[in-house]
Amino acid sequence: MTVAGRASRAAPTGPETAPTKRGVPRIGLLVGGLVLLAAVAVVSIGVGVRPVPPMEVVRALFDFHGTDDDHVVVRDVRAPRALLAIAVGAALAVAGALIQTLARNPLAEPGILGVTAGAGFAITLGSALGLAGGQAGELGFAVTGSVLAALLVAAVGRHSPLRLVLAGVALTAVLNGVALGLRLIFPDVFDTYRFWSVGSLAAREQAPLALPLTAIAVCLIGALLLSRALDVLSLGESVAHTLGAGVARVRAAALVLITVLSGAATAVAGPILFVGLIVPHLVRRPAGGSVPWLILYTMVLGPILLLVADMGARVLLPTGEVPVAIVTAFLGGPMLIWAVRRHGVGAL
Repeated sequence: MTVAGRASRAAPTGPETAPTKRGVPRIGLLVGGLVLLAAVAVVSIGVGVRPVPPMEVVRALFDFHGTDDDHVVVRDVRAPRALLAIAVGAALAVAGALIQTLARNPLAEPGILGVTAGAGFAITLGSALGLAGGQAGELGFAVTGSVLAALLVAAVGRHSPLRLVLAGVALTAVLNGVALGLRLIFPDVFDTYRFWSVGSLAAREQAPLALPLTAIAVCLIGALLLSRALDVLSLGESVAHTLGAGVARVRAAALVLITVLSGAATAVAGPILFVGLIVPHLVRRPAGGSVPWLILYTMVLGPILLLVADMGARVLLPTGEVPVAIVTAFLGGPMLIWAVRRHGVGAL
């Protein structure tokens, strides 16, 4: 196949001529996914110790009455938590799609850049120094640590996707080991780290979220803008150079987006695994090899997955909540096995 032929194969088609393998228009799947996301969000807001019917949730959102206890619960607690789940789910899923495309590794996920380990080490160090007190302090240290870790991994592995993966794994092992040593030396640090280290949405909606949510929104838009360049890069560096793509600039921009998306999500909700790994696999076949459609689909399915996991976290135990990271682990394992068995390793 010629370079031009490969390029035309990679270029995303428009909504009118973009069917999946079963003949369903991609735009139709996207609209259906958005409708499902809205429905799941409404149901999620109503689930909890105090159940709220879906119609009452809608009334609380659009016709709020401050004297109604259900409306207060919805507006002050449940709706912000659902918004946080949507933002974190989209951030982790899109970051996973970006890193799998960039590293050309179907098993890659945001933690491979050392983001989670960097955030955990920074929070541990800040707590040991007495500087990471409160949610704002933890958020600042987590974001800073994740960014610095990702920059170090990118500097070491900038010439090869394989070196990028190896550098991320090595740095993760080192940072986790040093952080564990600090927690053993300073037992009081363990209490701060313990609350953050288990990925959860419970009580996180009360933290200052304007900055991380704004960063996530900007980076999601940036991922869409970069997706066409990544489409060309996915053909290989030599082909991308031939087509005039700025490989170094595209890779650097993608690394920035991955770092900010996964770092902000990890900072506000703690480490949540499997979302960035499994969601891109589930939508890769409908996307048909198009990176722009892959980004759009992950942007919708990621929040749905995390909202469903959060609903499960609230109802699994009668006496309290299960951390949502545990639920995503239980969901992610079987879903990954299903994807491999149904589509085959070659499709992944």
